Amino acid sequence: MADRVLLVGVVTPVSSRKVIEEHLAELQLLVKTLDYEVADQFIVNRKIFDPATYIGKGKIEEIKSLVMLHNIQDVIFDDDISPTQARNIARIIDREVVDRSGIIIEIFAKHARTKEARTQIDLAMLQYLLPRLAGRWTHLERQVGGIGVRGGAGESQIEVDRRLIRTRISKLKRELEKIDGERKVRSKGRGHDFNVSLVGYTNAGKSTLLNALTGSDVLAEDKLFATLDTTVRRCRIDNDHQVLLSDTVGFIRKLPAKLVASFRGTLMELEEADLLIKIVDLSSEQCFYQLRAVDEQLQQINLHTKPSLIVFNKIDVINELNLKQARRDYPDAVFISAQSQLRLNTLKEAILTELQKEMVDVRVQMPLREARAISILRNHTAILEESYEDGKVQIHLTSYRRVWNWLESQLGSVMKIRPEGE
Repeated sequence: MADRVLLVGVVTPVSSRKVIEEHLAELQLLVKTLDYEVADQFIVNRKIFDPATYIGKGKIEEIKSLVMLHNIQDVIFDDDISPTQARNIARIIDREVVDRSGIIIEIFAKHARTKEARTQIDLAMLQYLLPRLAGRWTHLERQVGGIGVRGGAGESQIEVDRRLIRTRISKLKRELEKIDGERKVRSKGRGHDFNVSLVGYTNAGKSTLLNALTGSDVLAEDKLFATLDTTVRRCRIDNDHQVLLSDTVGFIRKLPAKLVASFRGTLMELEEADLLIKIVDLSSEQCFYQLRAVDEQLQQINLHTKPSLIVFNKIDVINELNLKQARRDYPDAVFISAQSQLRLNTLKEAILTELQKEMVDVRVQMPLREARAISILRNHTAILEESYEDGKVQIHLTSYRRVWNWLESQLGSVMKIRPEGE
């Protein structure tokens, strides 16, 4: 039988009740992803937060009455609360107390499949769990295997557990450094391609779009964070152009900082991108809020200045008000349905336009003895013409701007750029 949970949201002078209700609706989707049953929700008005219990002892007593009345096993706060606050609340209500970050981390732990995703999640989970060992926290503890964690144990056992966790954290960080090195090696092999990354709020349809454009069969479910691992596929735009299309982990409002840090390696895929396609679920009542949340996350990882294209998805599940506003506020956006494969050619044309903006046409000259440098040029650019004279090779090539900037930094000492028409 599924655990029954109570959701708690807090209205403040800077957040209206309507906004908090929207946040709780999303939190309800999150906990349902973990197969919990939402018994009720509790909204509190606070001007300032109580350092001991977050919402004040009186409100905690009201929550205690609710959990007894409705046979509720767990209380979940939409905001992050401190380990001390969680312990104090749990002591009063005699129930487990979890916050939004704990729920998101648990969802990630449930859906991680590859070694990289598993390592990233384990790291975030242990960093989150470490200051909470003296509490109940069985949600996360049952996800952590083989490290000796036992919530509610005596002080000496807690210290042993903390030491074991710190040791495990250090090991996981080393493993992620190794995985990141392997990723960089793989990225070098894709250096001459035009890289397009799909970004967006979780469940916006990124994996479905990847499948529709590339003929792949990546898992695509109507669930939050159904996929966590980066997937890269070739996508043919027209007879003369193809790109590498990547799908990364979805974003969400209030994404835990520890998760962002742990998934830094995965998100590096976005740094390699020449173009970001921001997928927005047009059918969602929160679509514009979700788009802003994605932009905020990109700003946090310093990728907000990347060339980007906004794509409103799910036009077959139409929301007329959203459609009208989207067309007014985002006149350059593309409107598609990945599931029904509607207007995908329009999207390909938009990608091609962005691709052509990034093309550079260059003529270079270098000594024939620089065989390695010539080979690098051939491997990373499209050669339009080659000619040989006086021990030198003249090369006319086209390349993507990012690739050309890298080639100049690597080969600038042996390569001379020839002016147009020379």
